[in-house]
Amino acid sequence: MAVSRRQRVVNKVQKYVANPLMRNIPIQTLLETIGRSSGTARRTPIGGRKVGEEFWLVSEFGTNSQYVKNIEANPMVRVRVRGRWHTGTAHLLPDDDARARLRSLPRLNSAAVKTVGTDLLTIRVDLDP
Repeated sequence: MAVSRRQRVVNKVQKYVANPLMRNIPIQTLLETIGRSSGTARRTPIGGRKVGEEFWLVSEFGTNSQYVKNIEANPMVRVRVRGRWHTGTAHLLPDDDARARLRSLPRLNSAAVKTVGTDLLTIRVDLDP
């Protein structure tokens, strides 16, 4: 799938402005994947919710998101929730109703994802005990 102009603009704002600032906020939820080419840890600020031993989030650009491509290459991830790191295995759920899922996730992030998103994709991370 081709990357839209909207996604290019959002990606630049996230990469150079939002993500560097948000990564440094101790309570910001982060998803850590392993770069599919570099092999180094990549930390992405995200929104989502921990429900029991699962963490749920929705990617606004589906399989065009860099962190989703990293998950496809290696589903072993870490999620920082309220300052605490959890390891787990990420699963892409293309058959899940991502818009309905967003209604169960934090409102502010869900509104942003719905506003800028072009190809919503639900992701579930099964957290290790």
